[in-house]
Amino acid sequence: MAFDIEMIKAVYSKFEERVNAAKKLTGKPLTLAEKILYAHLWDGTPETAFQRGKDYVDFAPDRIACQDATAQMALLQFMQAGKKKVAVPTTVHCDHLIQAKLGADKDLQAALNNSNEVFNFLESVSNKYGIGFWKPGAGIIHQVVLENYAFPGGMMIGTDSHTVNAGGLGMVAIGVGGADAVDVMAGMPWELKFPKLIGVKLTGKLSGWTAPKDVILKVAEILTVKGGTGAIVEYFGPGATGMSCTGKGTICNMGAEIGATTSTFGYDDSMERYLRATDRNDVADAANTIKEHLTGDAEVYANPEQYFDQVIEINLSELGPLLNGPFTPDLSTAVGKDMTEKAKTNEWPLQVEWGLIGSCTNSSYEDLSRASSVAQQALDKGLKTKAEFGINPGSEQVRYTAERDGILEVFEKLDATIFTNACGPCIGQWGRYEDPKNAPKNSIVHSFNRNFAKRADGNPNTHAFVASPELTAAIAIAGRLDFNPLTDTLINENGEEVMLDEPTGWELPPKGFEVDDNGYLEPVADGSGIDVVVDPNSERLELLTPFVPLGDTIKGAKLLIKAFGKCTTDHISMAGPWLRYRGHLDNISNNMLIGAVNAFNMKTNFVKSQLTGEYDAVPKTARAYKAAGIKTIVVGDHNYGEGSSREHAAMEPRHLGVAAVLVKSFARIHETNLKKQGMLGLTFANESDYDLIQEDDTFNFLDLHEFTPGKPLTIEAVHADGSKDIIVANHTYNEGQIEWFKEGSALNLIKKQNA
Repeated sequence: MAFDIEMIKAVYSKFEERVNAAKKLTGKPLTLAEKILYAHLWDGTPETAFQRGKDYVDFAPDRIACQDATAQMALLQFMQAGKKKVAVPTTVHCDHLIQAKLGADKDLQAALNNSNEVFNFLESVSNKYGIGFWKPGAGIIHQVVLENYAFPGGMMIGTDSHTVNAGGLGMVAIGVGGADAVDVMAGMPWELKFPKLIGVKLTGKLSGWTAPKDVILKVAEILTVKGGTGAIVEYFGPGATGMSCTGKGTICNMGAEIGATTSTFGYDDSMERYLRATDRNDVADAANTIKEHLTGDAEVYANPEQYFDQVIEINLSELGPLLNGPFTPDLSTAVGKDMTEKAKTNEWPLQVEWGLIGSCTNSSYEDLSRASSVAQQALDKGLKTKAEFGINPGSEQVRYTAERDGILEVFEKLDATIFTNACGPCIGQWGRYEDPKNAPKNSIVHSFNRNFAKRADGNPNTHAFVASPELTAAIAIAGRLDFNPLTDTLINENGEEVMLDEPTGWELPPKGFEVDDNGYLEPVADGSGIDVVVDPNSERLELLTPFVPLGDTIKGAKLLIKAFGKCTTDHISMAGPWLRYRGHLDNISNNMLIGAVNAFNMKTNFVKSQLTGEYDAVPKTARAYKAAGIKTIVVGDHNYGEGSSREHAAMEPRHLGVAAVLVKSFARIHETNLKKQGMLGLTFANESDYDLIQEDDTFNFLDLHEFTPGKPLTIEAVHADGSKDIIVANHTYNEGQIEWFKEGSALNLIKKQNA
């Protein structure tokens, strides 16, 4: 039986009525995304037809999911909210703090030894406030959610950008910062600008070496890393209904890489099969009672251009296997000769050192079974892998079942390392090098979602390429980046030319899923007697001190850094070894913006202090300004803050005295995170004004006392020679968000309201 089945039935009991009310209001058929949004309004039955991309709307999500790295800060904030229990079903999943190095058992034990303080904190807080807790080794948050909690037509938020994975089961699932999650945990509405809608019509059928992964790799090529910003991507058509539920999850998962608010598919037979295979017959039965409302209306899919803001069509029968990368998930290359030419032109290493399969994107039973069919061929045809192999199963249920069915044994016969059921290399938790900064230039191929520089192993010279699990396996066997399994031969141990056959696999395990201990801990019914203790001398955990409001007079602020080019949340607040400080704001602030490139010298973590005239690390310089009582600002380029939802990328600058972030454009989650922490997230009204910013600039906010929705702010940039430029800065703050700013943070406002 499913978790929270009564909550799911309650959602379904109101669904049809609310959808019909929305249809009447809008006077048109609805997409699936619109149905779910209108069915989850905070005020209940729809009474307003919202404008896409304009109206801020309050929603009532059904549930929340948190992973251990972000849960620390989210729960530290929730502890200040004055609530005895979370208001909606919530879970914490321990998947980020386990480094992949030696293999599953040893790596898990090392994590328990090194992070026991954090795991105990998360477990005790979860127990106290009625939160379900998934122990270290239980699995990767998004795979565990898909197997246990996701349901068609539901709405969930999660403190990880890849929460969107649950769209594979027909949800609107959205990645947020911890402060957003705290709002919902505290029983308050969750605010989102009503999204625009992008429709992706899938025709034809996947076959051969082409996989669901290739669909999203193609979409990323078309839309780029910011093309989905502010939009929900809805997939439909015969190609959509013809693929598996976990395949749909893969596509939705990587929608985070195009900046999409989320992605989703309509409820169909593959979802019903998956629900029943994962012991959720009750959810499938309930969904079937309102089946017609859990997908877009027929008129919408028949004439999509009339109902979506943008429509893309992809013929799956014509789609081939792709490799995306390096250093960005939207640079797409077809396998084979196209890669040969591009790699030679760009001096990408053609030899592949590692093939990695897993992560929240591709770690399902189907993924492992198809990749193992390729690995089995290497054994059968006398081939040895030229690259090293690493495997991360998505959950203990997947791992246990795959081991039972002999799938993992196939990889092990090729000397693959089976890592813990955790994120591992995908998020930089990979003990590949002793000294990653000085490691050699190389190429790796993986089935993960992100491939920013230094993302997997900390090595800036690692060229990471994203591919399907089956193509990753084939390239690991061949050892060449430009290997095309459709046409190329390999020489086996006997000197014979052999070819790899098309991969095969199981959508679902033929003998069903099985698990001995799934790693779940149910919270006690009454946690009021549980004390959560944080050692004041801990280097891992620190109770939060409320932020002081910035006020309506900001004068004499100094430029901290003008970031050049791509500046993701990895650049602002790196993961990897810094994950150990995710519960200690002051300690983790020592990584603030150390990966951002200074536009004035093209170096990282090397900025000029206007106090001394000397160059030093960004955090050290920021701390000096803060100690002197001087506010600072950060200037950035396009899509600033893309990537992970980690709110540390907003909390660290706030903690170290940054008052405003002024950029050409923001990634959605990061802009919201800045607002939640009581900062100014601003965009240049004229993008070319970015070029006016000089290294010794001082900034005066001339009309901050008139901060109102829709009214740009005027900033005076005073240069070292005394000359001045006036910069007009746009913003998207509404009245409620301006209140966050005035109170110092959204959390401060919650505490005030709950006092």
